Amino acid sequence: MPPTGYNFGLIMQTPRYALVAYVRDSVGEFVERLRSQLHPDLPHLPAHVTFLPPRILAGTEAAAQAMLREICAREEPFLITLGEVETFVPATPTVFVRVARGAYKMRELHDKLNTGPLAYPEEFPYMPHLTIVKMTDPAQAEQAYQAGRERWEQLKGSRRVEVKELTFVREGDQGCWIDLVDIPLGEQHASAKNV
Repeated sequence: MPPTGYNFGLIMQTPRYALVAYVRDSVGEFVERLRSQLHPDLPHLPAHVTFLPPRILAGTEAAAQAMLREICAREEPFLITLGEVETFVPATPTVFVRVARGAYKMRELHDKLNTGPLAYPEEFPYMPHLTIVKMTDPAQAEQAYQAGRERWEQLKGSRRVEVKELTFVREGDQGCWIDLVDIPLGEQHASAKNV
């Protein structure tokens, strides 16, 4: 029996948080267009590479932000190169672009950040990638994979992405994510942003 005055309507699910780097160039625009063609019902989600997949915090939001600033100030911006379109089927019906170059740097940074208030046991081994779309079942994912691969091969221009800023996000309603704070990489970039 719940205590008197307990209001079940006020129970809120513990929010999840993640850390991403948005891809705001022609590659990002291409992926966003491709996603909207493959799964038009999805809410808009900016193209991004994930450094910390969704997790429940082991501390406060303020402590997590402070730790992120401290660690990211010691890391310099770096380049990644996107490779081929792949899928996580059968583990999950997700279609993505693998990070071909610079993945080691993303893994190193992931390992440094997955500590303290952001420590969380990952559901799957961390693999640097840019998600194109997550479908509802493996058959849809297989179709999206084939279409995504064909369209990705048509992409002209560079597939290099500069990672110079990470964004700490919190899960909101209906699959939307809310940007909480942008955190630049590198001491000089952090101080320039704070001016």
